[in-house]
Amino acid sequence: MYFIYILYSKKLDRYYVGTTDDVVKRLSEHNSGLYDRSFTAKGIPWDLRLSFECETSEKAYFLERFLKRMKSRIFLEKVVADSNILFDVLSKL
Repeated sequence: MYFIYILYSKKLDRYYVGTTDDVVKRLSEHNSGLYDRSFTAKGIPWDLRLSFECETSEKAYFLERFLKRMKSRIFLEKVVADSNILFDVLSKL
């Protein structure tokens, strides 16, 4: 299974959207500073706000691209509050 996840950094007051097959491991990597030149290294600590399971990697990557193209903090906050929005998006594929 693949997941799309949304992280939040209080330090940066920003959200981050990504995909992975292991949410716990990926969150740990973001918070460890493993990639010290990455965007997420600047926002440690990151909090997991949403983890949404997808049947395939293609669906997870589709949702990631969709959310990033929205470029809307308000929309991300709506998705965090109601992940059923993502089911609606996938139903239109």
